[in-house]
Amino acid sequence: MNKLSLLYYIFPSLCLLPFMSAPLALALGIFLVLFKVHKPYDIKKYTSKILQWSIVLMGFGMSLEKVIETSSTGIWLTASSVFITFIFGLALGYLFKVEKNTTMLISSGTAICGGSAIAAVSPIINAKHNQISFALTVIFVLNAVALFIFPIIGHYFGMSEENFGYWAAIAIHDTSSVVGAGAAYGPKALEIATTVKLTRTLWIIPLSFLVLFLNRKHSNGAKVKIPWFILYFIIAIILAYYIPSWSETFNHLNWLGKKGMMVALFLIGTSFSLEEMKTAGLRSFLLGITLWIIISISTLFFFIN
Repeated sequence: MNKLSLLYYIFPSLCLLPFMSAPLALALGIFLVLFKVHKPYDIKKYTSKILQWSIVLMGFGMSLEKVIETSSTGIWLTASSVFITFIFGLALGYLFKVEKNTTMLISSGTAICGGSAIAAVSPIINAKHNQISFALTVIFVLNAVALFIFPIIGHYFGMSEENFGYWAAIAIHDTSSVVGAGAAYGPKALEIATTVKLTRTLWIIPLSFLVLFLNRKHSNGAKVKIPWFILYFIIAIILAYYIPSWSETFNHLNWLGKKGMMVALFLIGTSFSLEEMKTAGLRSFLLGITLWIIISISTLFFFIN
């Protein structure tokens, strides 16, 4: 292992310090990739687990009453945005003549939660590796852009933390970027963005069944994956509510979850690939960008009016 590879250990450690922000953590990961620093360990092996368990730990710092209020307020907006985005994506894919499986993967990732939705849908439609890679690359690039520009746009329009939280949860694809953008905007934005986003993530299940139905002739007995970590997130919130005497311990766990999210964003940044970005294809990016712009702008004007 060369000396520069030590940065893959140093940067995650820096994520535990107060000055580290979500955009900076992501940028550090991308920085190592761009300068082709050798990876001393299997990044993908840890990324998903750290991300999911960080979200669970963050649940210990959330208010049960606020979560219920937020979930009930945003449920219809979330449901409508998921299916409208998915249908729009299929239509744009047909219009731009993007390959069917790639269209379905990008549409699913944009509609719900980026990489998790793509991972859930890909075995159902028997997606090839290059199709999955293309979709993940498009979603990754747009997520990275959103994490940097959404807080800037929110401040420009003077959005409240509450409205920004809802907007980020609806308009940004991946859970990590939603949480990162919410954290960058403020604590209330973080709480709302996380709650609404995880409510949105649950739509992986009905959407997967819809995809299974649409692709029933070629599914080969594929099964729908359930995002169980959301259940653990809910349990954490309930425990924090019913055992107030442990509040100090729960605060420490919540802090650990927030710092773990920074580590997860760093690891996600190291998954960036210029080669895959170049081979993803102009039409795939055009589909992803157009769909993202439609959902972002339409929901932005909804929340600033």
